[in-house]
Amino acid sequence: MKVKKWRSTVKKIGNHANEKENKQEFTPQNSSNHVTDHLSLTLKVVKNEIGHNSDVHFREFIIGRTGIQAAIIFVEGLSDKDLIEKHILSSLMADFSKEYQQDHLSKQFIKSQVLSISDVEEVHSIKEVTSKVLTGSTALLIDGLSPALILGTSKVKTRTIEEPVSEALVRGPRVGFTESLSDNTSLLRGNGDIENLSLVKFQVGKRSKKDLIVAYIKEIVDPELVEEVEKRIKKIDLDNVPESGYVEQLIEDNYLSPFPQVQNTERPDRVIAALMEGRVAILLDGTPFVLIAPVTFSMMLQSPEDYYERWIPGTFIRFLRYIAVVLSLFTPALYIAFISFHPGLIPTKLAISIIGSRSGVPFPALIEALFMELSIEILREAGLRLPKPIGPAMGIVGGLIIGEAAVQAGIVSPILVIVVALTAISSFSIPQYSVGITLRILRFVAMLCAAILGLYGVILFFLFMMSHLVKLKSFGVPYMSPAVPYRLSEWKDLVARMPLMMMKRRPKMMHTKDPLRKG
Repeated sequence: MKVKKWRSTVKKIGNHANEKENKQEFTPQNSSNHVTDHLSLTLKVVKNEIGHNSDVHFREFIIGRTGIQAAIIFVEGLSDKDLIEKHILSSLMADFSKEYQQDHLSKQFIKSQVLSISDVEEVHSIKEVTSKVLTGSTALLIDGLSPALILGTSKVKTRTIEEPVSEALVRGPRVGFTESLSDNTSLLRGNGDIENLSLVKFQVGKRSKKDLIVAYIKEIVDPELVEEVEKRIKKIDLDNVPESGYVEQLIEDNYLSPFPQVQNTERPDRVIAALMEGRVAILLDGTPFVLIAPVTFSMMLQSPEDYYERWIPGTFIRFLRYIAVVLSLFTPALYIAFISFHPGLIPTKLAISIIGSRSGVPFPALIEALFMELSIEILREAGLRLPKPIGPAMGIVGGLIIGEAAVQAGIVSPILVIVVALTAISSFSIPQYSVGITLRILRFVAMLCAAILGLYGVILFFLFMMSHLVKLKSFGVPYMSPAVPYRLSEWKDLVARMPLMMMKRRPKMMHTKDPLRKG
């Protein structure tokens, strides 16, 4: 009798038309898509969808002394059982006073006075219920009430916040992003009271949905940039997006270019600095790598440490990086060009020394250089994949042994071992790993051009590469800016790093609302 009285107060059917409409809602055909107030029907549909999974639990119970049936659905391992028992089951199964047994029991009463849990959401679709449950939430279904209540009970095991492995610094914060999206957003919020920091949430993945957040500072960023980023994210159409590298490849301007057009980082301080310049950050749940867009080539050669040190050492270190890029890209190609085509350009004493060291080498310079470069690349890759205690030792020892053995066997000349070692060391000084891979690939292209046309081939390769970089854009921003288009006023932070007192304006290429840094 109590159940009937309670149902009559909840439904409150006013006329015959509404009664007919409500009857249509409870038909089995409609119940397959929407949550109805018939608990048995809704449970049957949900069990047909996900009930075959052994880790999905259905717990049916009676609410207090009302006699009203209810059920919760959760996934073992993803949901916090202690939270479910203490704040959901205990609260709902407690004795209600008589005044609430019949007339006042409603969704609003349960949300505001019964459930002692912060995250409560109403869901009307069966598909939404199953999706939320499979991501760690708990679904609460009550007979006579619709829609379902989704309770935030997810419990995801994450690692502690540690120093980034891929971007080590001598001076700077020892904090890096983790695989938890909530931890990463809290790290951004925790970098000070940032006014107008906007975090807009999206979902990517058709079958396996993941949360993605676009972060920007509303008073600084160009609205057209935000609109373009969100537009490209909405176009992502994949079953699953496991890592931010998928997002990077799907939103970049030119997927045929070897150069990365979106920067990835594990450092919150780098992301905050980019947001302050009017850029946009993209955070994906399940990965510590955050994307920054748009980017320029000069950004890829900069490190946060450049700004933590005084401007003179910062400029010197950055200048060394640019030299390292040139050596890493062109040193083997120049060796091949000079040895094979232009030995007259080499000083006489050095030429005699090189000829003497290569007297027993049976291979041309290209084959000799390819053998050593491929050996170094394989050793580098093997060092990355091996366990940490073994990897570095194997890389160093392997390189020494192969180089010494190759020289003793007369396969390569000693001068080439020096060239390859200088190239490898130079490539290690590039702070962005993705740019390092690009330069390693282009190094082999430069070597082939040098083997075909000599120094002219190297020059042609350089011209083709620079013409591609000049045309390349990242979300509408020229990749070689501020060098091309030429803006001398922004060269204060290009090759040289001028004193902070002189860098009071944000980059003009970002078209920011507020051009001044307030410095």
